[in-house]
Amino acid sequence: MSDMRLIVAGAAGRMGRVLIDLIAATPGVTLAGALEGPSSDALGTDAGTLAGRAPLGVAVTSDALAAIVAVDGIIDFSTPKASVELAALAAQARIAHIIGTTGLAPEDLKAIEAAARHAVIVRSGNMSLGVNLLAGLVEKVARALGPEFDIEIAEMHHRMKVDAPSGTALLLGEAAARGRDVKLTDAAVRSRDGHTGPRREGSIGFAALRGGTVVGDHTVIFAGPGERLELTHRAEDRGIFARGALHAALWARGKKPGLYSMADVLGLNEG
Repeated sequence: MSDMRLIVAGAAGRMGRVLIDLIAATPGVTLAGALEGPSSDALGTDAGTLAGRAPLGVAVTSDALAAIVAVDGIIDFSTPKASVELAALAAQARIAHIIGTTGLAPEDLKAIEAAARHAVIVRSGNMSLGVNLLAGLVEKVARALGPEFDIEIAEMHHRMKVDAPSGTALLLGEAAARGRDVKLTDAAVRSRDGHTGPRREGSIGFAALRGGTVVGDHTVIFAGPGERLELTHRAEDRGIFARGALHAALWARGKKPGLYSMADVLGLNEG
């Protein structure tokens, strides 16, 4: 089989640069395009230069429609607006779209779900193996422990992160909600300030910390009477997300259109 030709969306961002470098170093895949917004200072720059390596002969562009010609997939860590637009293009071109973008609103998710009728879309708030295994554990623990165990999710990221709670925290919250057989939208408490009164039973709380250069720390706390269980994942290298996204892209090649998760990619939903 020929190399999988991939576009990186959000090429000038932290994840985009890591992905470009990884694709250039990985047999079986080829960088076929690099996308940024129309106001980006990176437009016209060689993608390899952006990633700190030798030029790759792929210039950063904002013309997604032109870039998408004759490619097999898009790996996308960009913005919600861009991800929705790229999902529509992926549906038209019948190619794979791997979405690691966070901060997606409910209407964005509906648009992506509609695009998945014609494209293979893998979307996850976190592409790492460890986090997705953690989500599976969180669901099982939430199901096993009764409502006397309160669930709190604490996360910390670098000072430049623009959305809160993180996509990973929400992914873990969804896992906890499934374990409790509730909707996260009904159970989530995303902020506390002032005189809040006692904690509502069954709620799933979130706390977001920002500072320094932290790649990503997440802890799910089950606090019960006289004991506390904490499940933690710490990301030490942004490369784990890039490797997971590339693994998802290769997995998606040739699959039937649909909306998939990293749990599907890793086989965690089987059996």
